Amino acid sequence: MGLFRSFVFLLMLYLLQGSNTSLVRLNNNGYEGIIIAIDPAVPEDETLIEKIQNMVIDASTYLFEATEKRFFFKNVSILIPENWKSITQYKRPKHESYKHADVRVAPPTLPGRDEPYTKQFTACEEKGEYIHFTPDFVLGNKQNEFGPSGRLLVHEWAHLRWGVFDEYNDDEPFYRAKSRKIEATRCSTSITGLNRVYMCEGGSCVTNRECRIDSKTKLYEKNCQFFPDKDQTEKTSIMFMQGIDSVTEFCNEKSHNQEAPTLQNKMCNYRSTWEVISNSEDFKNTTAMLAPPPPPVFSLLKFSERIVCLVLDKSGSMAASNRLNRMNQAAQHFLLQTVENGSWVGMVHFDSSASIKSNLIQIISSSERRKLLESLPTAASGGTSICSGIESGFQAIRNADFRIDGSEIVLLTDGEDSTAKSCIEKVKQSGAIIHFIALGPDAAQAVKEMSIATGGKYIYASDEGQNNGLIDAFAALASENIDASQQSLQLESKGLKLNSNDWMNGTVIIDSTVGKDTFFLITWNQQLPSIYLFDPNGIPMGTFIVDSASKMAYLSIKGATKVGVWTYNIQAKASSETLTITVNSRAANSSVPPITVNAKMNKDTNSYPSPLIVYAEILQGYLPILGANVTAFIESKFGETEVLELLDNGAGADSFKNDGVYSRYFTTYKENGPYNLKVRAHGGENAVTWNLRHPLNRAAYIPGWVVDGNIEGNPPRPENDEDTQTNVESFTRVATGGAFVVSNVPQSPSFLDLFPPSQITDLEATSNEDEINLTWTAPGDDFDVGKVQEYIIRISESILDLRDNFDDALQVNTTALLPKEANSKETFTFKPGNISEENETHIFIAIQSVDKSNLTSKVSNIVQVALFVQEDYIPDEIHPDTSPDKNPPKSGLSIYALVLLVVGSVVIVSLILSITICIVNKRRNPRRPRTGF
Repeated sequence: MGLFRSFVFLLMLYLLQGSNTSLVRLNNNGYEGIIIAIDPAVPEDETLIEKIQNMVIDASTYLFEATEKRFFFKNVSILIPENWKSITQYKRPKHESYKHADVRVAPPTLPGRDEPYTKQFTACEEKGEYIHFTPDFVLGNKQNEFGPSGRLLVHEWAHLRWGVFDEYNDDEPFYRAKSRKIEATRCSTSITGLNRVYMCEGGSCVTNRECRIDSKTKLYEKNCQFFPDKDQTEKTSIMFMQGIDSVTEFCNEKSHNQEAPTLQNKMCNYRSTWEVISNSEDFKNTTAMLAPPPPPVFSLLKFSERIVCLVLDKSGSMAASNRLNRMNQAAQHFLLQTVENGSWVGMVHFDSSASIKSNLIQIISSSERRKLLESLPTAASGGTSICSGIESGFQAIRNADFRIDGSEIVLLTDGEDSTAKSCIEKVKQSGAIIHFIALGPDAAQAVKEMSIATGGKYIYASDEGQNNGLIDAFAALASENIDASQQSLQLESKGLKLNSNDWMNGTVIIDSTVGKDTFFLITWNQQLPSIYLFDPNGIPMGTFIVDSASKMAYLSIKGATKVGVWTYNIQAKASSETLTITVNSRAANSSVPPITVNAKMNKDTNSYPSPLIVYAEILQGYLPILGANVTAFIESKFGETEVLELLDNGAGADSFKNDGVYSRYFTTYKENGPYNLKVRAHGGENAVTWNLRHPLNRAAYIPGWVVDGNIEGNPPRPENDEDTQTNVESFTRVATGGAFVVSNVPQSPSFLDLFPPSQITDLEATSNEDEINLTWTAPGDDFDVGKVQEYIIRISESILDLRDNFDDALQVNTTALLPKEANSKETFTFKPGNISEENETHIFIAIQSVDKSNLTSKVSNIVQVALFVQEDYIPDEIHPDTSPDKNPPKSGLSIYALVLLVVGSVVIVSLILSITICIVNKRRNPRRPRTGF
């Protein structure tokens, strides 16, 4: 038994390494626990379930062959929305929820944009968030444009599970290879096809011609596309275009195209996708199978009413630091505002033993909510028995004739309990989800293992009441399985320590996407403050309901709330007072998605001095929102808070610019133990926009096929100009990102410089005659904070030499380049000097940063720049394709050939005239003796 518990503990540590919410596990080469969730906004269609199953079956076979008989899909749960009709074969989910879904079948980001993609904003080899398929795609209506759904699922699974990236690039569809030939960006280069301008209007194709070369980029013009041959023999690569019949493998070291400007090359340091996959834990822990795998097993799970039981600690330690009262304030906020109508809610108290204080009540109106408030504890005493509390919570659920499967336990405790580990396995087997709210520095950590193993949330709150951690924790427990329009969203969470008669003043914005069932909550520690709230027109609002016992006051505005800036003024009436304000609201219109913020760390556990990364994603529906001011508040075990400005600039910790994901490195660890993350986002007038670009990590759109030398085109993909953005009104949002744990932080401050500058990832280069202009975002002395000491810029004619032998490449003189503060825009112009090859038309450039301690960053992304084209180098305009045309179009002389013909004729005529004149002059002027002075 002891050995088994040790195994369980090690497994929990492994699960805690990343903050990805997936419940997938690998067992004997088969992936188990895969969740495919149908979005509540998708209209009911049983055919969709059948198509999902067929897609997974096809994908499992394709995945098995693509990974050299190593991986397959073993079992898959399909989550069906609550608003679909019930069928006897549907079962209730256990730990599965929409948050944990690996694949989401949901409406497109914009009408008509059905491209499949993977939400992936972390580094190479790190897992993605989820795969997004639209119903139209799953139903097979987009197969011509994207290929078979089973093959495409494998393409996206590689993004999601192994952290590889695409091997095409819509932003750089062509590049000039070392051979000086223009190639389509792809892997491998053995994929054949034609480069053509193929434009269709009104159902007819009006243009089908060879591509011209742009005089500035020295590459093909903007509208040029690569059309693959329908019949191919090349087997790689799945991350380029898995829809090609012959493609059944990932690019490996032999077939990988390291020259192409693919996202895979940029993000994974020019390694092939198979190299990355082979380095994964999945690969290392398996061997190839001898026999074919069994077909996937499917479970059809349907959401129903939410079942949740509050299990609240009232032990003696809860009397300290105002904990009991703060817990009651937070629980009241949850019961009055957060939990949704239709939910079943019960309550259990525990100390040395546990008792059910309220059996499950279905919340239909405010009367049920108020009745549950009467069950909150009023006094603290006794010891701490967490397992007793959980078991009583299970009993309360059974008393209401509900199964424990899929029910939720919200467990709050502040104490250690050496016996808590004894019920870990029972909790895991129960099928319940455990949400753990740890209050204070001594809360039992065994419960953390329960929450992670069951798919629950783990949130930490310190004893510093002004940080509002407990109310934030309960506010984060809105249901994850209902439409976002029904969820309670947090618009404000703020607190201050004040002296008597001091004021806490501020504003909160009610934007038009919210404003239904708006809830204002004020709390204090000692004496009721003076509270003033004004709507956007300056009209004072009605009287707050005051609960003197719990030291809180609230105002609930049913129905619609006025849109605009609301103002609050709260005056303390006692010395050393702590005041907080929390504002929540729901979506104003079920047909208009509200603006939401999600926050997370890249890891749930970390060891000093390794850095962590903070992420915050701002969306409206599935559309990213740009230009917001986003701030992270990271609270340590004893309440000390570090404030970070998060950025969406594509530099430092931020992998992709303008994707709506804001991030920053976190390195300023104060102490060992738990930390909690809270994020505040604010969008000002004209500052926040929707980005209408296509997602970065999406399936390649097939423009058409070359069949017998002719192009059979697909309908043009719906396009949106990258610069087309829609202004979003002002808004405010607050989100809790949960807790993470840091270890090995030294007790005394370290004076060693342990953090190098962050890698430059957004280097860009352009040429202007004989000069090269570089731009990039400045890194910092410590990752993305401070200022570096110097930059080392090197150039090479070989991308691989620059990558593998950066220190030996030709160095550019940068003595005039003075580094700026981190996250500033850097620019530098230089002349490259002599190039060894006479006809060289491009060079490669990279940068390394050095800080004051002589620590160096990783070498930046490598950029390619066109310099010039020699007069004696004429690009092949007759057959410009990446492979010779089988039947090249009959298109007369090219403009280059015509120019050469004309120039040649003029030269010949000029020579003839010159020779004739010379002969005539010789005859008229006989040689004379030379004379001098």
